[in-house]
Amino acid sequence: MDTFFKLSERGSSSTTEVRAGLTTFLAMAYIIVVNPSILSAGGVPAAAAVTATCLGAGIMTIAMGLFANRPLACASGMGINSIVAFTLCGAMGYGWPTAMAVIFVEGIAILLLVLCGLREAIMDAIPVSLRHGISVGLGLFIAMIGLKDGGVIVANESTMVALGDVTSATFIVGIISIVLTVILYSMNVKGSLLWGILIAAIIGIPLGVTPVPTAVVAPLDFTTVAAPFQNSADGVMGIVEVVTTPALLLFAFSLMMSDFFDTMGTAMAVAKQGDFLTKDGKVEDIRPILIVDSIAAAVGGFFGASSITTFVESASGAADGGRSGLTSIVAGILFILAAFFSPIISCIPSAATCGALVFVGFLMMSDVVDIDWTDVLQGFPTFMIIAGIPFTYSISNGIGLGFITYVIVAIVTGKVKEIRPLMWVAALAFLLYFLLL
Repeated sequence: MDTFFKLSERGSSSTTEVRAGLTTFLAMAYIIVVNPSILSAGGVPAAAAVTATCLGAGIMTIAMGLFANRPLACASGMGINSIVAFTLCGAMGYGWPTAMAVIFVEGIAILLLVLCGLREAIMDAIPVSLRHGISVGLGLFIAMIGLKDGGVIVANESTMVALGDVTSATFIVGIISIVLTVILYSMNVKGSLLWGILIAAIIGIPLGVTPVPTAVVAPLDFTTVAAPFQNSADGVMGIVEVVTTPALLLFAFSLMMSDFFDTMGTAMAVAKQGDFLTKDGKVEDIRPILIVDSIAAAVGGFFGASSITTFVESASGAADGGRSGLTSIVAGILFILAAFFSPIISCIPSAATCGALVFVGFLMMSDVVDIDWTDVLQGFPTFMIIAGIPFTYSISNGIGLGFITYVIVAIVTGKVKEIRPLMWVAALAFLLYFLLL
């Protein structure tokens, strides 16, 4: 095991990897409840959505651990699941097999881009300053997710965002999780992020934030498996409807752009915490990561779980010491077990993970000192990424704003020669992506 996962070489141990896998899983466990609740609004059978969410995440996370050997975990991505439920199935009126076929097609398309080397080449074409900006932007984004889950920040019609109700139980648990994590980390307690989650969850029981499970085991439902090859309500097979409908193919392109760059940003964020990001901002061994992630998108559509993608919450496990694929395998096994014990796993409240995510955001801010703020070509597009990711609540939107801005600033400052050909391609693709949104 030590040789296969290179534990000693990476300064880790099996105990550390198991703990990091549990930390990652708990930071992501909310998806077991949230994804089925969203997909069911689009007509996907709720019980089947739980099975698909857990098994899809488990299988692809284990695959990531075995083939990429990095502490990255996969699950149904937030955002795309809402598009499936409320846009494709809701506003556009397509059946859920057709919606899942769109996901399946975009996953296959991304895989082809990876196999021909385009996805990796675009990553290599990104200027170093923008790479650092992606890490910083992801840090703010992760912290924002944590603060929202902990009720520390809430939506506000007048100011867009505001401080939450300091007397609410959710706010209290969220703040406790932050304080606990900082204290434990400062005391050099191993597994400080994990302990912060568990203790905050326990404290949340008497406060009514952590629910008491009403059951232990839940039956599996495989209704949504092979979703793209099932017939929608109109009697047409989902995959046939997609490939014969230009509007759906354009939709698949838009989702592909989102998946394409979300994973790039996530990989860089986790690599920063897992010590496999080079000094010039490149992710080591990125190709197998991208291949597994691309296959995961297609698998998500096939299982009926929406697009499965690499989760930015994986950074919590990397920050807790995870350095290899063993972390992923542990998290993946827990997801598969969760398919049977979802009533218990789903009791971990998102407020309890607030501290872990906020602290990971803090750790990722270190890249800000490596950005040349005196050069407008390097500094301003990087700033647009840093601001764009959390403010638009989207990794791909923030990256897109930065890419387009970089090209514009390079043109007006007479530095067009510094724009690599694939940066032109990426910027134009993002422009088209924004116009199609």
